[in-house]
Amino acid sequence: MAQPLMPHATASWLVDNSALTFEQIAAFCGLHILEVQAIADDTAATKLTGRDPLRAGELTMEEIERGQKDPEYRLLMQKEIDEVRRTKGPRYTPVSKRQDKPDGIAWIIRNHPEISDGQISKLIGTTRTTIAAIRDRTHWNIANIQPKDPVTLGLTTQRELDAIVAKAAKAAGIEQIQQDATLSEDREALITELRAEREAHAREAEAALAAEQAEAEGEIVSAPSEPDFVDPFKR
Repeated sequence: MAQPLMPHATASWLVDNSALTFEQIAAFCGLHILEVQAIADDTAATKLTGRDPLRAGELTMEEIERGQKDPEYRLLMQKEIDEVRRTKGPRYTPVSKRQDKPDGIAWIIRNHPEISDGQISKLIGTTRTTIAAIRDRTHWNIANIQPKDPVTLGLTTQRELDAIVAKAAKAAGIEQIQQDATLSEDREALITELRAEREAHAREAEAALAAEQAEAEGEIVSAPSEPDFVDPFKR
């Protein structure tokens, strides 16, 4: 199934501007429901700027309204994403985004150390000297560099980043774990933890009720009996 060009930013926009369920948004954007939940709760690592799928031609208002009426309905992409064809030569980055390159480089170094400087250079469009300076923390602006997802910053696409990560992991002999499996395990662990907490609360409530009943019964049993009537005229 086709996915929007910027799935996380699109999910952020749909959370803020529609009444679609998290399941519908996750299915349309190709994300896990926990990722959509994190975006809705503002607990994502990076604050996302919403991307309007209506203006991008990926959705129509009629399609969104159809999904809002039926929670089981799955939104359909209105057009295929144009394949980006790279030409030979250095990657061009708009001037407005060039200041974000160090943040994107730092994010890749922190989260994917198996990626080589050459691969980062081609992916982000920077020099190996800059990458080495950030890796060694000798960059002139290192104090202000904050690791941020280069896809969110618009420096690359998720497809290109995934391809580089897979290639680097294969070359390094690293066994990649599927993200969906990891998230599924996290969800099952969370459900188990919540179920255990609920059962513990139920046991505590039952114990408290039993204690109250036992205390009430004890008060009835220990209550003093009234003295027998004594006839003052009887000897």
